[in-house]
Amino acid sequence: MKVLITGGCGFVGTNLAMFLHSKGLKIDCLDNLSRKGSIYNLNLLKGKRIKNFKVDISNYNKIQKLPRYDLIIDCCAEAAVEISKKDIDKVINTNFLGTLNILKKAKKDKSKIIFISSSRVYPIREINNLIKKKIIKSKIKISKTFGEKDTIMGPKTIYGLTKLSSEMLIEEFSYAFDLKFIINRCGVISGPLQFGKQDQGFVSLWIWGHINKNKMKYIGYGGLGNQVRDVLHIYDLCDLVFLQIKRFGKINNKIFTVGGSKKSYVSLVQLTKICEKITKNKIKFNKVKKTSIYDIPYFITNNNLVTKNYGWKPKRNILKVVMDTFLWLKNNKSIIKKYF
Repeated sequence: MKVLITGGCGFVGTNLAMFLHSKGLKIDCLDNLSRKGSIYNLNLLKGKRIKNFKVDISNYNKIQKLPRYDLIIDCCAEAAVEISKKDIDKVINTNFLGTLNILKKAKKDKSKIIFISSSRVYPIREINNLIKKKIIKSKIKISKTFGEKDTIMGPKTIYGLTKLSSEMLIEEFSYAFDLKFIINRCGVISGPLQFGKQDQGFVSLWIWGHINKNKMKYIGYGGLGNQVRDVLHIYDLCDLVFLQIKRFGKINNKIFTVGGSKKSYVSLVQLTKICEKITKNKIKFNKVKKTSIYDIPYFITNNNLVTKNYGWKPKRNILKVVMDTFLWLKNNKSIIKKYF
């Protein structure tokens, strides 16, 4: 099977490319190499003889000239939610028009699609309503989980809008042109090869900060660090995508929520304690009480549907996520430092 992975030199794309290559699939990637860390990942792919097309996903003239693929895995996105408020054109061109270009290519070639969507399709107000107070003074009770049946109506960040719009466009292409698809709404994903930023890849950023004793901040909800996210290990996502590829003939045209769920979640304060234990370093955190309009206090994924269809559950908990990421960062520190 020939597979094209868009965003193939990003964190998710590179991990998927190397994993699926190890399973015997013929993998090519598409990435414009604009992000920090993409050259590092490109060299890893070259070591596996995985080809990358240096093409911007918004350029359909170049995309239509690529070879035909049996499957396209669309990982390409500008995923930083705060950037989506500042550079609207870039986010829409990459996340929505990019998906349109991939769909036109898939229609022409009769390719299948796996789309990596986001938990950010769920509305901010619905999530914030779970936590009535703007200052979270104590540990959040883990109760509500978010799945396919929860509402998607309401503001969700411009980034989230582009992902939801892409989902809807995929469904329209499927209906009109008999295109087969799978959509995975993923929450926080982390693990090796992630160059973390404040609003994208916070686990990797936290570990790197502790390794280097950087100045760090708890931002929002009183600056106490009690916000909670579930975190999916990238290797668990790779396992799932491989299952989905193998069973595409029987299971397709479905949307799944995919995350660490109750198997793997953490608050910022808890993550700090884990990082302190692993790195043996303790750093001082400043507190920024003001909360961004795009921040959410809590998100735990409901994996029931994806488990029912594939028997898949995340195997790796937050301790495993942190340890694997730490070892990668530590063992490659001299090379990685220029990318953070």
